[in-house]
Amino acid sequence: MRRLSAKGMQLVTLRQRHTDMIQVIDSLPHAGEREPDGALKLPGDAVVSTRPGLLLAVQVADCLPLLLVDSKRRVVAAVHAGWRGTAKRIAEKTVGRMRQEFGTNPKDVRAAFGPSIRRCCYEVGREVVEAYQGTFSYYDEFFSRTEASPSEVHWQQPLLTDNRELRPRPGVTAPPGEKFHLDLVAANRRQLQAAGVPARNIWTSPLCTACHTDLLFSHRAEHGRTGRLMGLVGINQP
Repeated sequence: MRRLSAKGMQLVTLRQRHTDMIQVIDSLPHAGEREPDGALKLPGDAVVSTRPGLLLAVQVADCLPLLLVDSKRRVVAAVHAGWRGTAKRIAEKTVGRMRQEFGTNPKDVRAAFGPSIRRCCYEVGREVVEAYQGTFSYYDEFFSRTEASPSEVHWQQPLLTDNRELRPRPGVTAPPGEKFHLDLVAANRRQLQAAGVPARNIWTSPLCTACHTDLLFSHRAEHGRTGRLMGLVGINQP
């Protein structure tokens, strides 16, 4: 792969909403299709394109910026993966969309994970654990627990009522003081591998945004008063 030159490239950003919506862009956006800040008038948290001259971008300040490249089919994608999008399998779905739209073979995909909040600093509530529990059979790989004896944690009790299906579903309970930490990187890496992307093709930044506010922006560590990081990927003009 050649190094990308931003000269003459047009920036493409979406209205990120922590969803699993994926937009496919096949033409240069017109001025009337953009918001005053330059973002496209399209909601979504992943954007895919084969169009040279576009810089696909995601903006983050703790969430995981994920960039995908299929150099054989010349397909690129940028993914915004917070805990909600990750729970909805947005990384896995984006690889599937690349395959569906452009014939991408997942074995040809290379992925780069930018800086994000890491497990060490990403404390989450029980509702987040339950969201992953309902989606991934191996959800416990993504969480660590602290400040209570593991023997006191009953991961399958009590049964909660799911009103949509009128049947009980397992819940997560823990003693007072129990804390859960989520590993976004591990969850998204596992999704890509499930989609067929080889582990050797996945590169991960070692930096935690919350640990390095001297270098990076962190919404959580800076209590919402911060900027945004931008992850970029594109195809050079011929």
